[in-house]
Amino acid sequence: MSTYLILKTLHVLSSVFLAGVGFGSAYYLFFANRSNSVAAQAVVGRLVARADWVFTTPAGFIQPITGFALMHMAGWKMSTPWIAWTLVLYVLAGACWLPVLWLQLRMKNMAEQAVASNSALPALYWRYARWWEALGYPAFVAMVIIYFLMVAKPNLPWPWQ
Repeated sequence: MSTYLILKTLHVLSSVFLAGVGFGSAYYLFFANRSNSVAAQAVVGRLVARADWVFTTPAGFIQPITGFALMHMAGWKMSTPWIAWTLVLYVLAGACWLPVLWLQLRMKNMAEQAVASNSALPALYWRYARWWEALGYPAFVAMVIIYFLMVAKPNLPWPWQ
């Protein structure tokens, strides 16, 4: 197997981990937050935080490394509009995801403390949950568009051309 195909396989698999684990984790925490069960929120929060560190974070680094290598090997330029838009959207998704990581860890800790003390979640948890959710939507939309751009490779103009 060629180096290009190995890199392409890593790129595709890491995109599956990045988007799949990210979307799956968001799905479970979204619904755990609506379950009225602090214990469920604590367990799901712990598992979501772990999944992000074990799967999503490494995939988030593998994606641009393999993407730039594939781009170089295939002779694509960064100025190619679909590639440039993909990079812009990836930065947008990352800018949303980094605070989400911080929020998730804080939410997990608050939920675990509430379970340990047999108390309700503090109002701060719910404020963080709203921010966590609000940041997830643009990241999700950006990732869906990135998938489309990588598969379709459309001939897009830049808005200022």
